[in-house]
Amino acid sequence: MKQQTFGATVAALRKERGMTQLELAEQMGVTDKAVSKWERDLSLPDTASLPKLAETLGVTVDELMLGKPAGPAADASPAPSEAARLVPLILQGVALAMGVAVTALSALHQLDAEAALPMLGLGLACLAAAQLNRREP
Repeated sequence: MKQQTFGATVAALRKERGMTQLELAEQMGVTDKAVSKWERDLSLPDTASLPKLAETLGVTVDELMLGKPAGPAADASPAPSEAARLVPLILQGVALAMGVAVTALSALHQLDAEAALPMLGLGLACLAAAQLNRREP
């Protein structure tokens, strides 16, 4: 995914919403010349006005500042927040799989205690990693 400049992001989001530079300027309380300078990367809006600009353009401040491409291309890969949500789920799945495997193989008399301990250890390590991941801010 190619990162856009701040100005290109503002321009793309504004056009997506069918707004002119003048309409965006009026909503932001600035001149259309100021919006033009933002879009050409000649200047940046005041930091205090970024939340209002993001809201007006229908994105978060992070999305606005990171310069993610607007439109369908932005949805092509999972968002970092989605990946952060999936990691603990995958770790918990591995832990569950280890527990089920040890239980099933032990019930079938195909696994002794020495072989079961590393599998259970892996499951516990995955659970611990999932918990640590949840506690990070």
